[in-house]
Amino acid sequence: MNEKNPQYREIWVDWMRVAACLMVMVVHATEPFYIGGPGAQILTEGDAWWASFFDSLVRSCVPLFVVASSYLQFPLHYPTSQFLRRRAVRVLVPFAVWTLVYALLWGQPAENLRSLLLNFNYAAGHLWFVYMLVGLYLLMPLLSPWAERVTKRELQFYLLLCFLTTLIPFVRAWAEPYPPIIYGPMGLPNPAHYPLWGEASWNPYGLFYYLSGFVGYLLLGLYFRRFVGPLSWRRTLCIGLPLWLAGFAITFGGFLAMVMNDAQGQFPVTGPMGMVAVWETTWINDTTGVALMALGWILLFRKFSFSGHFYQHVLLPVSKASYGMYLSHMVVLAMLGGWLRGALGTGHDGLLGIWTTPIQILLTALLTFSAVGAACVVVQRIPKVGKWIVG
Repeated sequence: MNEKNPQYREIWVDWMRVAACLMVMVVHATEPFYIGGPGAQILTEGDAWWASFFDSLVRSCVPLFVVASSYLQFPLHYPTSQFLRRRAVRVLVPFAVWTLVYALLWGQPAENLRSLLLNFNYAAGHLWFVYMLVGLYLLMPLLSPWAERVTKRELQFYLLLCFLTTLIPFVRAWAEPYPPIIYGPMGLPNPAHYPLWGEASWNPYGLFYYLSGFVGYLLLGLYFRRFVGPLSWRRTLCIGLPLWLAGFAITFGGFLAMVMNDAQGQFPVTGPMGMVAVWETTWINDTTGVALMALGWILLFRKFSFSGHFYQHVLLPVSKASYGMYLSHMVVLAMLGGWLRGALGTGHDGLLGIWTTPIQILLTALLTFSAVGAACVVVQRIPKVGKWIVG
């Protein structure tokens, strides 16, 4: 693929990648409206509705990133050693740079640096994505020979199995409505899962363990690349819109129902971080609602073939810098979000009344996207140095 010539690019993937990058920033701009202080905090009923609406709207952003990587990279186009070397330069070096930035910028630098031996700093929670992505890159060489010869029917079978695993969180909730919450390092909630289909205290590797999680999105990218041809706008909307609406209903309704159940008509509603983990059950990346919305978004973006002046001079550079934008955006978003909250106030008592919360969320995300996008595009063009910072 010649990245200098749009004729040889998968144009729709660029559009989807840029949209997913903006979606990530909407997710993080929404978080302060249901997470506050040491745990869960929603100040007003209006904030509960707005948080559920905006976060549900964009919750499939990370699956879209995975599908984009799978569509472009899987099965491998070159030898394993070359693939891993290229991915290391593109992914791990900028990740190391920004991991150090966050470790020194937020919290206790000495403690942050020490904890990096075991995991990312929880203050920069969005960096979890890189660990997951690298795990998928390590799997790609193993699965590529199979991916090259798999038939459409065989791949559909495995996709069906992966889709069935998106129901597991709901089965667990039905089997044990209120699982105990065990608090791990720095207060991170770790629910004790109800054991299913071979799982036990001595064996977490149950029946669907190896087919759950983001492997399904890896296979979905492969399926679209190999077996899904061009679709008309009519067919795209007839298939994609119902899928997206069904997914949105699950994510939006699920979060809001659990918040309202805990609030019992009284706001603000507060609680430990474990409460947030329960609220977010329908927002987990490998659950049914998120998967259905991801399918709807993919079908829509496949119709984006606009490759004119805006694409070449604005969207394409942003797409190429999107990984750096993901890594760096929290520095800007945290400052902008805090400033806007101080300037506009909160909830119905804010400067804009009932519109205070949605305006804050949208302004925080859009201003962050614009500022970080422009900065990363410029930095990426710095000879030799740029790729080490933003990929």
